[in-house]
Amino acid sequence: MDIASRIKELRSSVGMTRKEFSQHTGIPVRTLEDWEAARRTPPEYIPKLIEYQLKYEEIMRTKVGK
Repeated sequence: MDIASRIKELRSSVGMTRKEFSQHTGIPVRTLEDWEAARRTPPEYIPKLIEYQLKYEEIMRTKVGK
């Protein structure tokens, strides 16, 4: 899977619009748009960091919910 698809998949997995995902991650909306459209390519570690952040937040929600 290419980086553009991976970022789009990560955003979709949490059910956020680009604007919401931008605010959540601190990545500018225009940058997300360019990455998802493959007009620009982020460093390879960016999708991994985003995935890590989302997994961490899910773990924390699960622990707090117990």
